[in-house]
Amino acid sequence: MNFFSIIWLIFIMMTLFPMYKQKAIERARIRLIKKIQDKYNSRLIVLIHRQEALSFLGIPFRRFINIEDSEEVLRAIRMTPDDKPITIVVHTPGGLVLAAEQIAHAIKKHPSEVTVMVPHYAMSGGTLLALAADKIIMDENAVLGPVDPQIGNFPAPSILKIVREKSIDEIDDETLILSDIASKAIGQVKELVKELLEDKMGSEKAEEIADILTRGHWTHDYPITVEKLEKIGIPVGTDLIKEVYQLMELYPQSGNRRPSVQYIN
Repeated sequence: MNFFSIIWLIFIMMTLFPMYKQKAIERARIRLIKKIQDKYNSRLIVLIHRQEALSFLGIPFRRFINIEDSEEVLRAIRMTPDDKPITIVVHTPGGLVLAAEQIAHAIKKHPSEVTVMVPHYAMSGGTLLALAADKIIMDENAVLGPVDPQIGNFPAPSILKIVREKSIDEIDDETLILSDIASKAIGQVKELVKELLEDKMGSEKAEEIADILTRGHWTHDYPITVEKLEKIGIPVGTDLIKEVYQLMELYPQSGNRRPSVQYIN
């Protein structure tokens, strides 16, 4: 074997090993998902968005809730018998409102109990999924987030605030158009949140919570803790099953040469 043959062999190994490793992780995920489903007699749906490495090149990409996600989740819910509970593990920074709203409606319509489990965070659209569920179970340090719409790079409530505080003569046409879109977007999302909650807590309380979550009381990335959720009237459990943490370990972040966090059991 000459030098160039060795180089080619090394190159092929570098190409194939990450693919083999990824396949092994996928098989481990499937085994654990099946184990959880059998143990708790519930359809398990996993919606986890993390930054992972692609191939041997290590190119990172970030994922958000999109139409493909909604298609897959809706298919999984549709395939679940009416008398079978559903558990959805959600770990996401949010995403497309259309996709999140579709999933939220499907969760609400399922006849049996639907539980959303949040091991770390479910922000924005992920929060909509949690609100649609019959039961929310979170790690005691996990968080949800506000669902105020974002128009371009700006929060919808902030656009409306500018229009309220400035004279109409000082506002350009583009801002006025954005304010019209912002007003509609807030109204739509507020109505959705109210619809998701009113069967569980009544119209008046649902309206109050919808206002808090959509009207810009907090910044869009504000972490709403278990304690804050309970304070505003959203019941949350913290008895997260240990298998969810094991599942999260099978959705690794992209590898770095030096880890930013290390510990030894």
